[in-house]
Amino acid sequence: MTLTTAPQGPASSEPQGPASSEPQGPSTSRAPAPPSPRPVRRHRDVAGLLLRGWTVLVLVFLFLPILFVVAYSFNSGRRLVIWDGFGTNWYGTAVGNEVVTGSVTTSLVVAALTALLAVVLGALAGIALARRGGGWSAPFLAVVALVLVTPEIVDAIAYLVWFVRLGIADPYVRLVVGHSVYASAVVTLLVRARLQGLDESLEEAAADLGAPPLRAFRLVTLPLLMPALVAGGLLAFTTSLDNVVISAFVSTAGTTTLPVYVLSSLRTGLKGDLAAISVLMLAVTLLALVLAALVLRRGGASAEQVTGTLTGAG
Repeated sequence: MTLTTAPQGPASSEPQGPASSEPQGPSTSRAPAPPSPRPVRRHRDVAGLLLRGWTVLVLVFLFLPILFVVAYSFNSGRRLVIWDGFGTNWYGTAVGNEVVTGSVTTSLVVAALTALLAVVLGALAGIALARRGGGWSAPFLAVVALVLVTPEIVDAIAYLVWFVRLGIADPYVRLVVGHSVYASAVVTLLVRARLQGLDESLEEAAADLGAPPLRAFRLVTLPLLMPALVAGGLLAFTTSLDNVVISAFVSTAGTTTLPVYVLSSLRTGLKGDLAAISVLMLAVTLLALVLAALVLRRGGASAEQVTGTLTGAG
């Protein structure tokens, strides 16, 4: 008897799973959907809006008094706080007053000399602290910190007694020395911080290439210090320009600075010429800042670096 078999078909390449009589449902092992980020974004938007609003309020609080003085310097009335109409008569009165122009000239000359002396002394002290420090550094830094935190009235009395003791009668010497002590301490810290963040190998490379110390300082160290020197010079100029306490103690007749003149004039009331001369001095200060920014930009500094330098943070 012959047995016949059915022909075998090709084997399936897919594995056959067990048959199931239940319908296949959605898989229960799927990961849950991530939460919607909309609430977080809304929270961040509200926080950012509140911070922007607070920033605007702070700026208004800081600059509104200055804007008030600028606006009322164009008041044609006799009193500063009573608006009678637009006019520029107070500017002519202030410029034509010899006492006012003399005090402005004295303030500008003293501020320029103070900035120059503070930059020279502060730069030398900062370089010594950063590059040739030793056992003397800590006591010297303590003295610098003491100069910065001493009340100005104490400094003014000390300078007056010291000048009288030494027989120094020149008013410009008194004012420049009195103003430059604090300014020199500020420049010292700025220069020291600037040099500590720079590699000394640049100066050593210049010496290895045969540059004398003075030429290496002029071509390498001085350009690296320029931002700190500009910032220190501006700070010294502005602090000298608005110094009242020390100027009132050490100045003599005929060399009254502008802040002392304004303080003495307030006893007779608020007049428009005080606002006018204050606006002119503000314009001089802003012009100095603009010129310093242009010098730094021509030197290759970025906008962020210029801002940091002018604010003392660069």
